[in-house]
Amino acid sequence: MMKLLMILTVLPAILSGSYNARTVPSSVQDSLLAVEPTDIADYSARYQLESENEQTIFRHSTLADWYIVDTEKGTRKRLGEGLNLGQVRDAVMSPNGRYIAFAKDNNLYVHKLGFGTEIAVTKDANPDIINGVADWLYEEEFGITALFAWSPDSKKLAFVKLDERAVPAFAWQTYLGEERNPQYPAADTLRYPKAGCANAKASVCVYDMATKAIQTMQVNKDNEDIYLPRIRWQGDALMVLRVDRDQTRMELLRCNPQSTVSQLLYREESENYYMDYSLFDEYQWLRDGRFIVLSEKDGWRRAYLHDAQGSLIKALTPEKTDVTALYAVDESTQTLYYQAAPTPSTRQLYAVNIKKGEITQLTTGEGMHSARFAVDGKKMIECFQAFTTPNTYTLYTLKGTKMTKVEVLEDNADISEEWKANQLPEPQMLKIPNANGQELEAMFLSPLANSRSPLIIMHYSGPASQRVLNRWRKRFEYALVEAGYAVLIVDTRGSDCRGRAWRNETYMHLGIKEAEDLIAAANWAAKRDDIDGNRIALLGWSYGGYQTLMTMSQPNHPFKAGIAIAPVTDWRLYDTGYTERYMRRPQVNFRGYDKASLLPRAKDLTGNVLIIHGTADDNVHLQHTLQYINALVEADKQFEMQLYPDDNHFLRKGNNATHMHNRVLLFLQKNL
Repeated sequence: MMKLLMILTVLPAILSGSYNARTVPSSVQDSLLAVEPTDIADYSARYQLESENEQTIFRHSTLADWYIVDTEKGTRKRLGEGLNLGQVRDAVMSPNGRYIAFAKDNNLYVHKLGFGTEIAVTKDANPDIINGVADWLYEEEFGITALFAWSPDSKKLAFVKLDERAVPAFAWQTYLGEERNPQYPAADTLRYPKAGCANAKASVCVYDMATKAIQTMQVNKDNEDIYLPRIRWQGDALMVLRVDRDQTRMELLRCNPQSTVSQLLYREESENYYMDYSLFDEYQWLRDGRFIVLSEKDGWRRAYLHDAQGSLIKALTPEKTDVTALYAVDESTQTLYYQAAPTPSTRQLYAVNIKKGEITQLTTGEGMHSARFAVDGKKMIECFQAFTTPNTYTLYTLKGTKMTKVEVLEDNADISEEWKANQLPEPQMLKIPNANGQELEAMFLSPLANSRSPLIIMHYSGPASQRVLNRWRKRFEYALVEAGYAVLIVDTRGSDCRGRAWRNETYMHLGIKEAEDLIAAANWAAKRDDIDGNRIALLGWSYGGYQTLMTMSQPNHPFKAGIAIAPVTDWRLYDTGYTERYMRRPQVNFRGYDKASLLPRAKDLTGNVLIIHGTADDNVHLQHTLQYINALVEADKQFEMQLYPDDNHFLRKGNNATHMHNRVLLFLQKNL
């Protein structure tokens, strides 16, 4: 990890123009592998933020010991020390470099760097009233931990308040740990809204640094059953993303922090498709108030230019290609830089002239090109990776469509050479027809032996997901290949980067079409000369675990064995944010929920099955597996089971990951 940390440490200085890239050391020890460039701790000309001793809360959030480093005085002071807060979370420096906002125990605080003092912004927090940080649902399903933002002039701090009092609590027992009474298990609880149940009530507040007053914005007056997953300042206005409960309508509100009044600036909605909240993260604003959105309204993710009042001016990117990121705008050359998927498995970088509409492809190598841009769009660090190419980071300067290479920051040549020495097979990209004649993206790995091999189909199959990508990814599939198995990785209907209609193929009826596609892929593979069609297994985790069991409950499936890790078994048991996005509420789609449930299908399961679950999974609760096991027992179906005490959805505690992978290999050896 040393190489990654070195690049991330110098990244802000490189992009601000104050760093000489030639000083990056070339001899560093660890690999970047498939890690994308990410944000580092905040910094200013004088003060820097550092963190250590991180303690995981949920998937993304952590508590940590945060320290303020004064580079002029050479001092290092603990954040929160003045109020004896201990470990804190989500520390963010203000734009003027004078304040640090952070959170602890659901309250927000501000540290004043010039005085070394700390004040509480909110004081009303308790386990059910949350200020400025995400609850479990917002973090898991909207991919965010900090729900607060500094105004550009650092005079105001906006934040989302979540009231969870109406959200039902879920409890589970834990059995290990020195703090536990060895005779009695302890109980953990979590506010967890299952499909159709009450969500947290969200509101948006603005704290004034001068007056210490907090005002609530008018964003949910007519309907409190909404999501407010993003806030963002643009000049003096606060932009708020509002999403309805069914996630079929997405609205951009412009709020006046003085009057608290909100104005609808942009709306996108559909009765037949779900909205992708994450597109808001790609919006770009120009100095004159115009803004660029990423929208699926024409059937593909395209960039559109709007005027300052929200009216559409024109489309900027072409049809039939999904744009996957909007990076930056260089207003001096009127250039928008973006990433798109010319094929589902690749990503390239492009530039479009906003005024003329001319589009230039900036990168050419087959694989995955991504980038981090300077705010003004004049510098970028490009990351390129492919099947046979570990991440390569290169610094460029830009002027419109002209790229000038400055320095290769890291090429991971040592990792590349080490990989070549292993002489493992390179993936083969395939297109497999399903029962309807539609082509499925797939990737095939064959063992070195040229005999008829047993086959493992690995998949996830969840909405808008992708596993078939031309990227540097060396994971468990190579352990399977070394053990003598062929591996086929398949993306079913509903996967990403093939247009909106394809992404929504499974909308309102999860599990059915994906099963058809996996069966079609297995039947296709069984006809190959190098595959033993009588020895095919299916392997999936989370949604993939659900889909494995669903597929093996279909008539005439070809799978001899299946492994389901942490599977969903009934969507009524899963959370609102994810489930209702793709299924709506069970109150309005009860037939869809019935058909998507594994519980009534337990009697139809055929083949040898291994189910794996962590007993403290806060995401897909053990309840899913236990209810399904009960249905299997009632149907007199035999199965194998592996539990991991007190571990969560990712099974990384202690030796669990190694043990689990060995368990999978033993199961496959036994059944194939």
